Amino acid sequence: MQNFIDLFLNVWNQGFLGISISQIIISLIILIIAFIMRGIVSNIVINWLESLTARTKSKLDDIVLDSLRKPIGYIPITIGLYLITIYLPLSGLIDVIATNLVQSSVVFTIFSVLANAVEPLFKFLSKNSWLTSAMSSWLEKSLKVLIWIIGLAVILDIFGIQIGPLIAGLGLFSVAIALGAQDLFKNLIAGMLIIGENRFQPGDRIQVIGQFHGIVETIGFRSTNVRLFDTSLMIIPNKDLSDVSVINHKQLKFRRIKWAINLVYGTSSEIIIKICSDIEKVINDTSLGFKINPGQESFAKATEFGASSIDLEVLCYTGINSYTEFSEIKQNLLIEIKKIVLKHGSDFAFPSRSVYIESSPTE
Repeated sequence: MQNFIDLFLNVWNQGFLGISISQIIISLIILIIAFIMRGIVSNIVINWLESLTARTKSKLDDIVLDSLRKPIGYIPITIGLYLITIYLPLSGLIDVIATNLVQSSVVFTIFSVLANAVEPLFKFLSKNSWLTSAMSSWLEKSLKVLIWIIGLAVILDIFGIQIGPLIAGLGLFSVAIALGAQDLFKNLIAGMLIIGENRFQPGDRIQVIGQFHGIVETIGFRSTNVRLFDTSLMIIPNKDLSDVSVINHKQLKFRRIKWAINLVYGTSSEIIIKICSDIEKVINDTSLGFKINPGQESFAKATEFGASSIDLEVLCYTGINSYTEFSEIKQNLLIEIKKIVLKHGSDFAFPSRSVYIESSPTE
C-alpha cells in the first residue's frame, strides 16, 4: 500500500512537463475565476462608463463606449493568463509559448477595440458627412478586414513567423486565384462603380425593364440583394447591374398621371371646354396632392376625334413616392373627373359600331 501511495504522490507532484497536478488545478481555478470576472467586470465597468457618457452631449464618447463593450470582457481573461504564466514553473520553449500567448491576447484585445469601433464610427460619419449608406457599409467591412489583417500580422510576428515570405507566397497564390476568379473581381469592381456613381442605395426601388422590379436590400462585394414585390429575394451579380439600364424610382421628382378620357360625340363644344376647365382646376389644386412641374404644365385638353368618341388628354403630376398614396390620388382624381363629366350632362363613350342595312328595291 505504501508503494501505491508513493506512486500516487510521485504522479501528483510530477504532473505534466514538471508541473504538478495541484498547480494545474490552481491554474484552472484562476482561469475559471477570470471567465467569471469577465461578466462581472464588464457589467460594472460598462454601467460606470454609461453613467459618465450620459452627462455629456458629445456622440464621440458613445462611440468609444460601444467599441469597448466586448473587449472589456477580454481583459480579465488576459490577466488570468498572465497570472498563470507567473504562477507555473515554466521554462524553455513552454515559457516562451506561454509568454507569446499572453502577448497575443493583449494584441487581440487591442485590435478588438479598434474593429468594434469601426461600425459605430461609420454610423456617426454617415449622418454627418457625404458618405452614402452603401459606401459606408463597404468602407466599414473593408476597414474591419484591414484591422484584423494587421492584428494577425502582429500576432504572427510575436511568434517569430516572418511576414515577408508569407506575403510573397500569398501574392503568387493570389495571381493564380485571380486567373480562375475573374467573375469575382468583375463583380467586385462593378460593385465599387455602383456605389461610386451612386446609382442606387439600400431602400431604393429599382427596375430593369423586362427583368425585375423591387427594393434594394444590400449591396455586397459580389452581388446585390433585391426584394421583389412578391416578397421573394433576388440575388443579382453586380456586373449584371452595371451593364444594364436601371430605373431608380426612389430618385424621381414627380409621378406622372396621363389619361385619355373618352366623351360621347353628342357632347357640345361648350360643354367640352367647361369639362376641361373644371378638370384643370382639380389637377392644379396642390392641396389635393398634385404638384406643379416646372418642366411641363398640367392640362386637360381635347386632343382628337376617336373612332367612337371625342378624346380628352389629362396630364398632371404628384410628388408622392408611396405607391399606395399615389393610387389613392389617382382614385380621387378618377372620381372627380366622373363627377365633372356627369355634372355637365355628358357621358363616357365606349367602343361601338353602327350597322346600316340598305333595303333592296322591290321587283
